[in-house]
Amino acid sequence: MSDLELLLKTIKDVKVIDQSIGYSEYIPLDLSVSNIELSKLDLDNADVFENYIENQLAQNKAKVGYGGYNEERNLYKRSTVFNDSKTEERNIHIGLDLWIKAGTKLLAAVDGKVHSFKNNTDLGDYGPTIILEHTIENQIFYTLYGHLSLESIDKLEIGTFFSKGQQLATLGDASVNGNYAPHLHFQIIKDIEGNFGDYPGVCSKSKKAFYFENCPNPNLLLKIK
Repeated sequence: MSDLELLLKTIKDVKVIDQSIGYSEYIPLDLSVSNIELSKLDLDNADVFENYIENQLAQNKAKVGYGGYNEERNLYKRSTVFNDSKTEERNIHIGLDLWIKAGTKLLAAVDGKVHSFKNNTDLGDYGPTIILEHTIENQIFYTLYGHLSLESIDKLEIGTFFSKGQQLATLGDASVNGNYAPHLHFQIIKDIEGNFGDYPGVCSKSKKAFYFENCPNPNLLLKIK
């Protein structure tokens, strides 16, 4: 286990979704290629996808669905951002998704400053995105918050400081978030590699080793059980 992973495990009481919702109201969601139910849905249609998510939550009397780290998915086949004829298909998810209604308050995981932000507008991309930079015990790392509302980056400034648990943003809907059911893509990044307002959240199978070393499991920090 890396030094960053060991550090993440020691940080307590972290939330990135509205503090009023306890982890007892979270359920795991399987959106992998092995989920036969998904193969029967038109995943190009954000409304159909959102209805599926909402039905899963309702059936389990939950408010948040979570999961997706190291999950092979078919959700990205519709977009040339992940799937073109010139490069290897990217279908391995390297962040943690938290599925909940658009407009939900999103929180800074730990103390940090705005490194960058951008509206990534391609089909299947993040839409409005914020990256925070953190320094804890002399370790620098980054957290990425994707699929936000447009209002979240309006008037935002690089270098703005957010305290742990402070409202950072709100969740966007399908019209701005890359045409997905509303959810937060939350990712931890060691080396931002010069990226600005963006960093790959999905990788190819051949590059899994690099990306999983550079992007440790966000649940080491969130500790959702």
